[in-house]
Amino acid sequence: MAGRTVRVQGFPAELPPDRAADKLTIHFLRSRNGGGDIANVRVLPGSLPCALITFEAPEVAQRILQVKNHVLAIGKTRYPLEVTPHAAELSPNEVLRG
Repeated sequence: MAGRTVRVQGFPAELPPDRAADKLTIHFLRSRNGGGDIANVRVLPGSLPCALITFEAPEVAQRILQVKNHVLAIGKTRYPLEVTPHAAELSPNEVLRG
């Protein structure tokens, strides 16, 4: 999944995870936002929730990262999103190498 996943922060913590996933999916599917086909959206709840969005193609993730201002509109409120690359998890073998 390396290169296809981005980390998104900035959406409201009070938004239920399933609704947050729906809103983020709609935003990042839109071509005007640089988006494209999504393989998976995983919302990690908490006081500062974040979402991991994996796209079908790495070039879509790269386009998303190049867009400077992602803004999620929910009703009349607009939330600026912080979108950063998500590093692939290391396998145990990679962690143990020194």
